[in-house]
Amino acid sequence: MTDAAASPSPGASAAETPELGPLIVAVAPNGARKTKADHPALPVTAEEIAAAAAACREAGAAMIHLHVRDRDGAHLLDAEAYRRATAAIRREVGDDLVVQITTESVGRYGPAEQMAVVRAVRPEAVSIAIREIVPDEAAEPAAAEFLAWLAHERVMPQYILYSAEDLERFRGLRRRGLIPGERPFALFVLGRYARGQRSLPADLLPFVNPLPVDIDWAICAFGPWENACALAAAALGGHVRVGFENNTQLADGRTAPDNAALVAQVAAGAALLGRKLADAAAARALLSASV
Repeated sequence: MTDAAASPSPGASAAETPELGPLIVAVAPNGARKTKADHPALPVTAEEIAAAAAACREAGAAMIHLHVRDRDGAHLLDAEAYRRATAAIRREVGDDLVVQITTESVGRYGPAEQMAVVRAVRPEAVSIAIREIVPDEAAEPAAAEFLAWLAHERVMPQYILYSAEDLERFRGLRRRGLIPGERPFALFVLGRYARGQRSLPADLLPFVNPLPVDIDWAICAFGPWENACALAAAALGGHVRVGFENNTQLADGRTAPDNAALVAQVAAGAALLGRKLADAAAARALLSASV
């Protein structure tokens, strides 16, 4: 290859092509739907989740996306269950992971219940699906009050977006002042919660054409191409969430032994991309711009 071929395009400058910042790797170790029948290492109890959190931290994760279950293993939004799980994680890793609780409804909870559990827990961070918390225009006043409360309490939100249409609606809400924060943090979901769902890196394209420059963003994906999707996002400056919530397979098709193995794959790929991994302090510094 000649020097000319290796050089940036005419007119490009270092200021126009900044180095990518540290990569936040979040782990979603269990989700709302899978059970130990799907994978025996799926963490369900607070103690199991905490042990998985410690292993994932060692593998390179900076954040854990937290789901809790009831006694029958069903999805639960419950303040005391969140407190127990968070305390167990803190005993294992201290402040070395950002703990993000979910408000996912899974058809069991409405917006009022989703917002109430967050107010009761006052977590460090929370994920919020725009289409669930703000399903229509009538829901906007309550959602705006809730999001303003998050900002006041310094609870760091991540906005879950399932489609390019969700992203456009999110931007509209932001223009009208319902979404606070200097740089909101979004999660692009590549695919759907459906049996046999297999996300592909190309599923990212509707979200990044053009590439978002006014928000920070991450992706999650389903199936054995999860790692490829994660690295595609990382190469474009995004962040990633992996774990048994959406996928239990390694990139080579084998069953992953645990969540930490999925985190380790991303960490190895990030090194090849030249992106350093964010630790929890770096993740908090970035997420603080979302409130």
